Amino acid sequence: MRLASSFLNYARAWLPGRTTVDARERLRAMGGAALGLLITALLCRWLAGVLGHNAVWLIAPLGASAVLVFAVPASPLAQPWSVIGGNTLSALVGIACANWIPDPALAAAVAVGGAIGLMFTARCLHPPGGAAALLAVLTHTTHFSSALFPAFANSLLLVLAGVAYNSLTGRRYPHVQVARPPAADARFSQADIDAVLARYNQVLDISRDDLESLIQQTELESYKRRLGTLHCADIMSAQPISVEFGTPLQEAWALMHERRIKALPVTDRTRRVVGIVTQADFFRQLDLQHHEGIAGKLRDLIRATRTVMSNKPEVVGQIMTRQVRVASADRPVVELVPLFSEGGHHHIPIIDSEKRLTGMITQSDFVRALYRAVRPEM
Repeated sequence: MRLASSFLNYARAWLPGRTTVDARERLRAMGGAALGLLITALLCRWLAGVLGHNAVWLIAPLGASAVLVFAVPASPLAQPWSVIGGNTLSALVGIACANWIPDPALAAAVAVGGAIGLMFTARCLHPPGGAAALLAVLTHTTHFSSALFPAFANSLLLVLAGVAYNSLTGRRYPHVQVARPPAADARFSQADIDAVLARYNQVLDISRDDLESLIQQTELESYKRRLGTLHCADIMSAQPISVEFGTPLQEAWALMHERRIKALPVTDRTRRVVGIVTQADFFRQLDLQHHEGIAGKLRDLIRATRTVMSNKPEVVGQIMTRQVRVASADRPVVELVPLFSEGGHHHIPIIDSEKRLTGMITQSDFVRALYRAVRPEM
């Protein structure tokens, strides 16, 4: 049974994978390859006449290059230097082998192997380059000028056609192959990607920026899938402590200190949210230019004034933040991501269907829910 299972798993490796592009993208690639080769062929045929070149003016490996440039323009193997350098340098290797190695079989093997090595060294790995080297040997091309025309000329014109066509049809080409500076909020660095690629130790047919983008988009889809079923009511702290507009500052501060919380929703008598008071609101009332005596300044602020008139705040409503962001209990948790990550919010009051306070979600609640959603399955 185990042998049969291993054989089936091995056999699956021979089956083609599912195509992920739609009919429109396929037609775009087909049209681009046909148009690019047509333009290249016409111009090179004309150029051959001008130069009095009676030999080949279009090389067969260019068909494979067209597949890469127009069907997979994001591939590192399809970038301009890969196409131009890969085909031209490989043609030079093939011509050299055709000149110096009498046995065609040995010359073919050395030409393809040498072309691969040179393309690796010159950072222009391009699969059709192997065909260009082999073609030079099989046709016994001995003139090194053939690497310039038709190999170099064909490749250059095809790349220029690819730049124009891909840009006009909404595909970025060429792709930047140099690592970009990491974003300030990136969850992984270029060094992390380099370490993984070094362990993988194989040519990966995807550009670095596309790889990074795919990882980020996959993470986002995972968050949506795992957090999509969670609502605010599932992660909120129910029945949160709240204060009213006229609650004395001393009472509000004591509540924060005793319950070890950093914010209190401010409600009216019907439990509807009219604001929020945080520790930052208290400290905003103090003169923090001089750090000495902060504790004394805070005691003076929250101490109730026994006179009729007062020139300092006395109740919560005088220092609270009036513009407060709230969320309904049935709102998906995933929609709170931008509020916590970019909006600078630390506490979000949760309201019920009648817009009355029913809970509170803090950054800690959100991070805890996020961790439970994305932690590896045990």
